[in-house]
Amino acid sequence: MANQFDVAVIGAGAAGMMCAAVAAQGGKRVVLVDHAAKLAEKIRISGGGRCNFTNVNAGPQHYLSNNPHFCRSALSRYTAQDFLALVKKYRIAHHEKHRGQLFCNDSAEQIIAMLRAECDLGGVEWRMPCKVAGVRKTDGGFAIDTDAGELLVGSVVVATGGLSIPKIGATDLGYRIATQFDLKLIETRPGLVPLTFDGPSWEPFVPLAGIALEVEVSTGSSKGKGARGGHFREDLLFTHRGLSGPAILQISSYWQPGTPIVLNLLPEMDVADTLIGLKKTEKKQLGNVLTQWLPARLAEGLLAANGFDATARLADMADAKLRALGDAINRWAIVPTGSEGYRKAEVTLGGVDTKGLSQQTMMANNVTGLYFIGETVDVTGWLGGYNFQWAWASGVAAGLAVANS
Repeated sequence: MANQFDVAVIGAGAAGMMCAAVAAQGGKRVVLVDHAAKLAEKIRISGGGRCNFTNVNAGPQHYLSNNPHFCRSALSRYTAQDFLALVKKYRIAHHEKHRGQLFCNDSAEQIIAMLRAECDLGGVEWRMPCKVAGVRKTDGGFAIDTDAGELLVGSVVVATGGLSIPKIGATDLGYRIATQFDLKLIETRPGLVPLTFDGPSWEPFVPLAGIALEVEVSTGSSKGKGARGGHFREDLLFTHRGLSGPAILQISSYWQPGTPIVLNLLPEMDVADTLIGLKKTEKKQLGNVLTQWLPARLAEGLLAANGFDATARLADMADAKLRALGDAINRWAIVPTGSEGYRKAEVTLGGVDTKGLSQQTMMANNVTGLYFIGETVDVTGWLGGYNFQWAWASGVAAGLAVANS
């Protein structure tokens, strides 16, 4: 019948399309349901429109979860090399940009077209745009109420993503379905997101918007609920509202509200020792010395924020003062007042508690035939293609499981 299927996948993003393709090519009759009018918008905008589709280094150490070993099984059974083989099969030109990150040479549209083609190979049927009102357990499986009518299916795979970037259609549907079936949720919050700062202590840095430099960044505290230590060396960008760039996006997933982050603005140099060593030979003013190593506006802002006179001669500075300045540059501890929130977050931290799921199949332990994959689950990758690799790997795990059920 037209409304009866073996499997319904709710959410036609990266994880959902991968799962649907695998299940359908495994012999199941699959319907893919999504409320959006435009297919896979999050893939389309990713990587500056070129889709950072995986990372060749992807491993469990690159993921955050309350159950950190959960992702190991899926990632080991479907690796970055496996997805790369699919990309090569479709002759999609690509390149490695930075630290194992793989991008399309041309357009993210190629990845969307590839996934669509893989679904078509298995005869996946589409319901899109089609809003899901609810999911009910039946004697034979599940009934899905949609604005296009009822769907009767044997299994349901929830691939609805997280709360990030609501303007392209993010919703909490996956979390509501999980709660309905008594699965626990790990508290959600924005991840891979710019951090914001305000107040008098930040005023010297407001005019620095647009300045970028490579830094080391770490979490300043390992205390607090859910705290984890993070440390990255990446580019930092000053914005009108605070800090962004890869360094900040990475550390934002580890940062806990109310705690500091620590920046080393000159990671190749012990600034205090260098300044003290230069006192005997350097005749320049302090501000001019710092601008040899830092952007001029940043050097001026740091000096002003820490009460230093940029026109003072280095030779006249006390060692103790220079050590304090060195700390301000090599160990600049600042407390963000918040983040840019879900509207600019690339991912959602938290989600469906993995302790309620099978790490081999992604099926709920207490509901036969109900699966959760991708960003809906409490598995969040670093910046750099890791979240896409989790989407592919978890989608394949569930797709194979339903194909063999």
